[in-house]
Amino acid sequence: MKYIFFCFALVCFTSNMFAQEDSLVNSIKIELPITKFNKGILTETVEIPLVSPITEQLDITAENWDTTVYNPYKNTMQQFPMVLNFNDSTYASPVPRKKVVTSHYGWRRGRAHRGIDIDLITGDSVVSVLDGIVRYARYTNGFGNTVVVRHYNGLESTYAHLSLIDVKPNDSIAKGQYLGKGGNTGNSRGSHLHLELSYKGQPIHPEYLFDFSPKNAIRADQVWVTQKWAHARFHNSRRVSTVKVIKSADEAALLSLAKQPKFYVVKKGDTLYDISRRNNMSVTKLCNTNAIKQNAPLKIGQKLVLEL
Repeated sequence: MKYIFFCFALVCFTSNMFAQEDSLVNSIKIELPITKFNKGILTETVEIPLVSPITEQLDITAENWDTTVYNPYKNTMQQFPMVLNFNDSTYASPVPRKKVVTSHYGWRRGRAHRGIDIDLITGDSVVSVLDGIVRYARYTNGFGNTVVVRHYNGLESTYAHLSLIDVKPNDSIAKGQYLGKGGNTGNSRGSHLHLELSYKGQPIHPEYLFDFSPKNAIRADQVWVTQKWAHARFHNSRRVSTVKVIKSADEAALLSLAKQPKFYVVKKGDTLYDISRRNNMSVTKLCNTNAIKQNAPLKIGQKLVLEL
């Protein structure tokens, strides 16, 4: 029956898709089937916005271009799904050696890790993954010496924990061009590059957009991003996420209706045993889901993922 409902929804979706040509924000209407007693199968209309990024024909410095603030989009609420377009099929490796990811995008020690950590030796050259313009280049609390490059499709790449910054804001940068030297500045437990990818302030799982194998491949020329690939709570920083790129608007819209994860906010006196017991799950599952150890101390206000 669920399969029949899904097929019905897909057919209705295809027949009811529309776009507003004069706006960057389009929307899709989907007729979803619902069942009511003695009334058979009825439908409910759900409207989902589709957000398109700026293109290279537009001035990428015209909107929220602030060279003194790390995230100039703090007051911007991003809508999903959104689409990113790439003119390149490959990106430049940000480090000069084999890319070893030591910490992935996802939940880490009860908090969101919104980028990936790539191993390097202090003094290694760090380069830009794509063409763009330097928007931010300065010391940042937590990140240490940081460079942010805005690219021509609106994507921004962040390079953190550098030992040396060798560019300045408003510098035009080519793919593979030198930005500075890798290091261990800021809140870092060893020399590595913290790399983030974001669009209008919204972090996106880097391994969803880029293949970090020696191929240096961009996953697709058009990539649709849903909440699953934008929020760390859906992933574990200790594990490689299984990537299936969404390449069409209809698939993105349907996946955007997926069930959202459940959270628990730690209160005074809570223990992992008590939290797991009250939520009908094992301590082992609770720890694995949140990438924490069973003897890890809990902090009041800390968010724990109960169900993905």
